Amino acid sequence: MRRSNSLWSVTAAVTIGTLLLLGIIATGPAAQPAKGADDLELEPDGGASTPGSKTFDRAIDLYKKKDYYSASIEMKKVLDGETGDDDAHKQRADFYMGKTLYKMGYYAGALNYFEKIADAGAAHGYYSATLKWLAALSRVLPETSGILDKIGKYDPASLDEPIMESVRDELYFLLGRHFYTKGELDQAIELFGKVNESSEFHIKAKFFEGVAYVRKYEGRPAGEAFKAILQIARERPPQYKRDEVQRFEELAILQMARVFYSTQDFDKAIRYYEKLEQTSPEWTNSLFEASWAYFLKTNNPKALGNIHTLNAPYFEDQFFPESVLLKSVIYYKYCQYDRALEAVGEYDTKFRPLRKNLQDVVSKFEDNAEFYDYIRKIIDNKAGLDDVTQRLVMSVLGDKTLAKTFNWVEELDKELKALGAADKAWQTTAIAGEVNTELEVRKSLAQADAGKLAKERINRLVSELQLLGRDGIKIKIEVLNAKAGQISASGKGERIGASHKEDPIIVDDEHFVWRFNGEYWKDELGYYRFKVRNQCPKN
Repeated sequence: MRRSNSLWSVTAAVTIGTLLLLGIIATGPAAQPAKGADDLELEPDGGASTPGSKTFDRAIDLYKKKDYYSASIEMKKVLDGETGDDDAHKQRADFYMGKTLYKMGYYAGALNYFEKIADAGAAHGYYSATLKWLAALSRVLPETSGILDKIGKYDPASLDEPIMESVRDELYFLLGRHFYTKGELDQAIELFGKVNESSEFHIKAKFFEGVAYVRKYEGRPAGEAFKAILQIARERPPQYKRDEVQRFEELAILQMARVFYSTQDFDKAIRYYEKLEQTSPEWTNSLFEASWAYFLKTNNPKALGNIHTLNAPYFEDQFFPESVLLKSVIYYKYCQYDRALEAVGEYDTKFRPLRKNLQDVVSKFEDNAEFYDYIRKIIDNKAGLDDVTQRLVMSVLGDKTLAKTFNWVEELDKELKALGAADKAWQTTAIAGEVNTELEVRKSLAQADAGKLAKERINRLVSELQLLGRDGIKIKIEVLNAKAGQISASGKGERIGASHKEDPIIVDDEHFVWRFNGEYWKDELGYYRFKVRNQCPKN
C-alpha cells in the first residue's frame, strides 16, 4: 500500500487485505498424527461382490495386527495384479496402502495413494472415506505439500455424512482455507462460518473469516470476526491452548488496527496498535504502522519516537527502511531541511549497498534447486555474507509461506532418512522402491519450489528498496528546492503552519521524563517522544 501526497509517494510496509496476511499465521505440520485414529478406521465396504484373494485377506489381517511392513508388501502384490483380485479389491488395497504408509510414518507416500483416490473422484469406492485421512495428513504435512488442493476436490455437502462427524469442523476449516487461497472468498467465508464454536478450529476459522472480509474491503464484518476472537481470548474456552489463544488475540488486535487505519479512523487504529505488548512478535510491526497513523494525525513527536525505537539495537534483525524516509518527510514538513537531507542520506548509506548485495545473492544460481542449496547455507550462516546482509536475507526467509515450503522439503528428507534406516529386507521390496522413488521426485520438486519462492521473496525486497530509493530521490530534490527558496505551491501546502501546536507530551504519575543519552533501555522502548521545532516561515 502506498501513502501519497502532492509531493511524493512513500511505499508503506502496511498491506491491508493482501496475501501477506496469510504469512502471519502458521498452520504447518503438527508433531503428532490426527486425534481419533480409531474413528479413522471406520470405512465403507467398497462394493466388492466377490471374495478377495488369500494375499489380499492376509494383507488386511497383517494391517489389523499392526504389522505394517508386512502388510505393505502383500498389498503391493494385489495392486500390481499378481493376485487376480478385481477392481473393487484393488480400490480397497489403494485405500489400505495409504493407511499403511501413514501408520509407518511415510506421510508423503501415503499422500501419493490418497491423491490417486481423490483424483479418481466418486468412481472410487473409497473416495468419501479418504477425505478423513486427508484431514489427518493435513495435521502432519505443510500446506505446500498440496494437501489443501486435494481436500478442495470434495463437495462441502459431503461433510453432512455421519462418517464425517468427528472431523467435520476441521474439514470445514480446511475447505475454507482451500477456497481462500483460490480467491473464492464468499465460499471460504461460508465454510469458516460453519465451524462450531466448541471446535478447536473455531478461532482459526474466525481469523481467516476476518481476513477474507478484509480482502473484500468489507470492514464491518471483518471487525466483527476479529472482535469475536478478542471475546474468545477473554473467555479462554477449554478447547484452546493458552499460547494459541494469545497468538490469535495479538493477530486480531493488529488486524483491527489495520481495518480502522484503512477507513482513516486513526484514533481507533492507534488505540489497537498500542494494545500490543512488547513481548508480542507483532510489536515492532505495530510501532511502524502506528507511526504512519501518528504522522497523518500530525502527532509527529510520537511518530518520530516510534521510528527511534525501531532503530534500537534490540531490533537489528528487523528492517524498516521506509521509516527512515518517513522521518525525512516529517522534518521537511517542519522546514528542518538539513535534518530531512540527513535522513535521506541515512537511507542511501545503509540501504543502497544492501540492495546491491541482495541482487548479488539472487544472481548466484539460475537453477532454483541449486539456489535452494545456497539458501540452506545462508540459513546455517555458512554462505560468507557480511553480518548486515546475512540478517537482511534472514528477515526475508522468516516469511511463513516460505517456511512452510522449506518444511515440506525437510519432511521429505526426514522420510527418506527413515526409509534408509528401515529393515534391510523391507528396503529391497517393490513397495519400498516405489516409496523411495516417490519421495525423491517430490523432494526434487519441493527443493526447486523452495528455491524459486526464496528468490522471489528476495527479488521482491530488491524491488521495494528500488522504489524507496526513487522516493528518496524525489524527497531530496524537493528538500533542496525548498532550501533554495524554490518551494512549490503544493509543497507549501504540505508544510506545518506556523500556528500549529504539537500535541503536548503528557506524563502521568507512573512515568518520568528522561533525556535520551544515546543508550537504549528496554523499558523505555515505545515511549520515546521527539520535540520538533517548527522552522517554517509565518507567511
